Amino acid sequence: MPDRTPQPVDRQLPTDEARELIALVRDIARQEIAPKAAEEEDTGRFPREIFALLSRSGLLGLPYDGEYGGGDQPYEVYLQVLEELAAARLTVGLGLSVHTLACHALANYGTKQQRTEHLPALLGDGLLGAYCLSEPSAGSDAASLTTKAVRDDGSWVISGTKAWITHGGIADFYTVMARTGGAGAKGITAFLVPGDAEGLSAAPPEKKMGLKGSPTAQLHFDGVRVPDERRIGDEGQGFAIALSALDSGRLGIAACAIGVAQAALDEAVQYAAGRSQFGRPIGDFQGLRFLLADMATQIAAGRALYLSAARLRDAGRPFAREAAMAKLHCTDTAMKATTDAVQVLGGYGYTADFPVERYMREAKVLQIVEGTNQIQRMVVARHLLGPETR
Repeated sequence: MPDRTPQPVDRQLPTDEARELIALVRDIARQEIAPKAAEEEDTGRFPREIFALLSRSGLLGLPYDGEYGGGDQPYEVYLQVLEELAAARLTVGLGLSVHTLACHALANYGTKQQRTEHLPALLGDGLLGAYCLSEPSAGSDAASLTTKAVRDDGSWVISGTKAWITHGGIADFYTVMARTGGAGAKGITAFLVPGDAEGLSAAPPEKKMGLKGSPTAQLHFDGVRVPDERRIGDEGQGFAIALSALDSGRLGIAACAIGVAQAALDEAVQYAAGRSQFGRPIGDFQGLRFLLADMATQIAAGRALYLSAARLRDAGRPFAREAAMAKLHCTDTAMKATTDAVQVLGGYGYTADFPVERYMREAKVLQIVEGTNQIQRMVVARHLLGPETR
């Protein structure tokens, strides 16, 4: 059987600039990220220097306005950058997705003065962001959050606990949703909180099944004082801002999932081409060939789905349903593809000597973050049938 060294994905990109951008990302992924990924994930090391490199390379603000230091790139290009990074190491791809999510409120709902004052540093000065919506008792039911922000002269005083925060404890800024009014979604407001704010502290990172290099931690707000100038949007608009951010963020998760799935497929194809049993390469056996063909088909379908949703977003058209579909399909595909890749490698696939066992552990979390896949099904169904009757 001929050599089956994985080839880069043949991408459909809208401009020469986008093609040059993908080439740059592939060089960074191949030279700087992938060689250290297995060791650093095993030891739980977060690669902050990689995010500094991404910032210097202009990659931390790709979908945002160039006036404020962004890259002026359409979402269909930005998401393919995420896919390339996640294929090399999910901690990096997901980290960029979360940073972009954290910038969404300021970039899309901040005043001109707020954007001018804060956004260039968030997008181009090597800062790292985090998004704070979930709480210990408010996950899927995020509108029931209890973290409070109380007015005090010209400031707000925030008290409460946030949970499952990617980059918790290491971020330079946090986009925080807190209750400023009554119960429910209409009582929530968004704030931009500095990472070194007095009264803000982080619990030890969670001990996770996978994605060990990416810190996930609770954040404690003990009377954190934030000036009103750091309130984003109107009072009571925070939940709408949060949902808007999540529509875009779910596309980021979808792209990361396809990156992990593609990496697993590449590893499985290469192994199948080189491993022989019963006097022939295992890639000659029809059962395995069909398995790989199904993996490739579902990955291609997922890529097409997230790109279709991204193009709707870029055109200014509604895309929330399509974002939920993409997140659902792509993350389920990642879980199945990584599990099947372990099966292709057999006993070797279950060892840390090959990366597919890590891919399988990492894929699982993508079915959970930024809205579980059960929540995505609810979102899609509501678009089809309307809200549930009670």
